[in-house]
Amino acid sequence: MADGTGASIDIKGLYKIFGPDAAAYVERVRQGMSKAELNEKHGLVLGLKDINIHMPPGGIQVIMGLSGSGKSTLIRHINRLIDPTAGEVVVGGADVVKMSPRELREFRRHKTGMVFQKFALLPHRNVLENVVYGLEIRGTPRAKQLEAAMRWIERVGLKGFESKYPNQLSGGMQQRVGLARALANDAPILLMDEAFSALDPLIRMDMQTVLLDLQKEVKKTIVFITHDLDEALRLGDQIAILRDGEVVQQGTGQDIVLRPATDYVARFVREVNRGRVVKAAAVMTALRPGAAPSGPAVTEDATLEDAVRAIRASGSETAYIVNASGAPVGEVGLAALADAMVVPAGSEAA
Repeated sequence: MADGTGASIDIKGLYKIFGPDAAAYVERVRQGMSKAELNEKHGLVLGLKDINIHMPPGGIQVIMGLSGSGKSTLIRHINRLIDPTAGEVVVGGADVVKMSPRELREFRRHKTGMVFQKFALLPHRNVLENVVYGLEIRGTPRAKQLEAAMRWIERVGLKGFESKYPNQLSGGMQQRVGLARALANDAPILLMDEAFSALDPLIRMDMQTVLLDLQKEVKKTIVFITHDLDEALRLGDQIAILRDGEVVQQGTGQDIVLRPATDYVARFVREVNRGRVVKAAAVMTALRPGAAPSGPAVTEDATLEDAVRAIRASGSETAYIVNASGAPVGEVGLAALADAMVVPAGSEAA
């Protein structure tokens, strides 16, 4: 996995305006021209406005928003399928925007893999031949192509289906092929544009589990596009929420659910089952100096519901939170857990 571990991505001051002479209007947008005014007066469409996101290596960055928010436009800037009107896209220290055609071609072949919503499998190729396709393009020796393909076919749960064709597979199985194809390239960055949106709910959850399990092993930098908040909260180490081409909030899922920055975000998170999403560690308090931990121990990744169940089973009123090493890092009581499960009054006013 020479170049397969994750690379950092820094998007800086990114603008995308669709239409003729777009660069001449960037400064006007910076000075406050709205998306509606730009369209009505000049016939241009503002796709992205001043996007600034840091994606550390080896994490899952979710880009979330409704249809038309600019999320698919944004992900296509990372491998420069779309050229920006202004701004930088720095991947592992190199600005993709400044790459020559040859450099960009090499970057796409070796540094990024992409998984699409509609699977994008080649119908005349079987599973094995679809998975090796990217390696063929790179000129990888055939023996290494097959070795890598078979390893990832097995890892995504398709061993025994190597000779099947896409029309012989379910939607979930087809998406596993797409994931195996992207992983076989061993690129440090995996771009996933609404990758699970076309799947039935149960298959979708299954694919989310597959991705999370694989990520523990491969530690790619994954950029995952979705319009589904539950999916975003389950997958994302960090989440950026877009509206009309602008980032309205970014942070961890805990930050966004507990502290929505705008009424728009508050509407998104209002129906979230906080008990199953928010971590007990997010509402813990420091252990009192000199006091011994009381109640059951729960881990830092335990949800509010997990902590409540542990406390009730123990007959206590509190639990203490332990880190990965088992050391106590805080405590939390039933009252604080109950408060965190309730949507604050006024958050529905959006």
